[in-house]
Amino acid sequence: MSGLHMECSQIAMGLAPVADFAAADPVYSDVISLKLHNRLRFLVVWGVGTTGTIKFTVEACDDVTPSNVAAVPFHYRITAAGAVPGAITRTTAADGVTNVAGSDQIIEIELIAAELSASGYSYARLKMDEVVNSPILGGILVELLDPIHHGPATSSVVV
Repeated sequence: MSGLHMECSQIAMGLAPVADFAAADPVYSDVISLKLHNRLRFLVVWGVGTTGTIKFTVEACDDVTPSNVAAVPFHYRITAAGAVPGAITRTTAADGVTNVAGSDQIIEIELIAAELSASGYSYARLKMDEVVNSPILGGILVELLDPIHHGPATSSVVV
């Protein structure tokens, strides 16, 4: 093993980039299994969207087509318009985080599998609700980190 970060993480498309990506309240990322990893990070990225705002929450899910969900706490960090990344902040399950209006932003949302499993579930998804309805061009990448079994990441993350 060469020690590359890619060798112990896995990336998948959580929601392909599209204009007005949070338009149909609520909008969800794909459901992701945390059975093989200890951490999950949603990377929400948008380029254009000067006035729209979105509330992000993380839901624990009972399976891949969830009939039961529960909001769970998470950590997040916002980087706005090429600035220095903001502070890492923890939310409660219900609070979530709402972005500040403006183009060119990244919100990193990290979930620890142990906190997810406290809900009784091993799947998660990101939920988005528009607070200020104005189109934002964006998408979501999913990164699974800290595999339970070390070695190349080869399993399917989106289920």
